[in-house]
Amino acid sequence: MENIFTDEYFMKKALQEAEMAFEKGEIPVGAIVVVNNTIIARSHNLTEMLNDVTAHAEMQSITAAANFLGGKYLKDCTLYVTLEPCQMCAGALYWSQISKIVFGATDVHRGYEKMGTQLHPKTTVIRGVLAEEAADLMKRFFASRR
Repeated sequence: MENIFTDEYFMKKALQEAEMAFEKGEIPVGAIVVVNNTIIARSHNLTEMLNDVTAHAEMQSITAAANFLGGKYLKDCTLYVTLEPCQMCAGALYWSQISKIVFGATDVHRGYEKMGTQLHPKTTVIRGVLAEEAADLMKRFFASRR
């Protein structure tokens, strides 16, 4: 039997979160945390609603997942996020010791790789999953702001 729980499957769930951010006037980034093919946290950017520059989708998901697990480490968890994490989020992901990060679109200006930020040495990264869909959502958002 074919496994439906692929990176694309979960990235579609993160994209649904990004759409919710878009509808609220937030930069459309969505994130989910998965353990054993179960979503334990879902979030999207809330920086405008909360007036909080740290309220990125990843930060919200890290907190929710840690609360769900009852501990600060996200070992054996995967973060699916529609946009490459920034250096702030990458730092938090480093400290969470998350096992895997899967992101969609690359952030060529503010992404953690451009900024030279390191992830935990045991963290696996997969780039470009549904990148076109994630990038299109960002382009639509910023086009609507002009």
